[in-house]
Amino acid sequence: MKILVTGADGFIGSHLTEALVREGNDVKAFALYNSFGTNGWLDNCASDVKGNFEIFRGDIRDPYGIKEAMRGCDAVLHLAALIAIPYSYYSPDSYVDTNIRGTLNILQAARELDVARIIHTSTSEVYGTARFVPITEEHPLQGQSPYSATKIAADQLAYSFFSSFETPVVIARPFNTYGPRQSARAVIPTIITQLANGNNEIKLGTTSPTRDFNYVDDTVKAFISIFKSDSGFGEVVNIGSGFEISIAETASLIADVMGKEIQIITDRERLRPENSEVERLLADNSKAREMFGWKPTFNGVEGMRRGLEQTVEWFSDPSNLARYKSDIYNV
Repeated sequence: MKILVTGADGFIGSHLTEALVREGNDVKAFALYNSFGTNGWLDNCASDVKGNFEIFRGDIRDPYGIKEAMRGCDAVLHLAALIAIPYSYYSPDSYVDTNIRGTLNILQAARELDVARIIHTSTSEVYGTARFVPITEEHPLQGQSPYSATKIAADQLAYSFFSSFETPVVIARPFNTYGPRQSARAVIPTIITQLANGNNEIKLGTTSPTRDFNYVDDTVKAFISIFKSDSGFGEVVNIGSGFEISIAETASLIADVMGKEIQIITDRERLRPENSEVERLLADNSKAREMFGWKPTFNGVEGMRRGLEQTVEWFSDPSNLARYKSDIYNV
């Protein structure tokens, strides 16, 4: 199949592009245009994949460019988005343009071009602080940050196109993915890069919230399971490990993997506004198991340890670590 992956130059998108190419698909990778001619993490993809996919440079906010990119494609895996929660406090308008209007551009083009399958990427942040656990797909949606509000709107747009026009869209809702190439704005790379640079006093925000972390290989396998299936149109499906761990416990586990002693220092700059902090996330992944035959392999504390070991190994490579600025707060 000819597949367009938006956000292919990013963390999850680059891993997904590699996996799709290895499975023999004809992949077109949509990367954000820049004047340097760089393609994000696609410039550092694995040697067995490099040169075996097409790159299309554009901007998800441009309806004409995205329609041209989608022309001739059988399926679209839509991952392009602005995702940093702290930055959404400063620049919410850009999140509306990218996350909402960008998704609308995908849906409009898919409808006009009769694309056979669209997977729209949501986020567990749309649930806000859990009202009940584990969180099923029926959990209420709560826009506790401008980021999550725009993702809720994008999800609802996707569903509206299915309901109104029978657009063949599935809404994939990953919980907190981690692994090689992740931005330092996320907590796990923040901890690892500080430790790898010799800092035992780790600056973090609040450490009491819990998260359902997923190693990137599991997230990618979930996307591929959904992509290969003929079912799920109009459905929302959680991609989560079903394992809950606090930020403080995560920091301790990372320190143990790296053989370090740590002291956590609360950095007020890293704290979310009180009512914006998502206190608890824990996925019910039974729908993904039943509908798409997917199940996590890096689940539980031992699974997370294995995922962290692979993540630490990648970040500890001097050539990779040099890309990150652990001495500043990355919003």
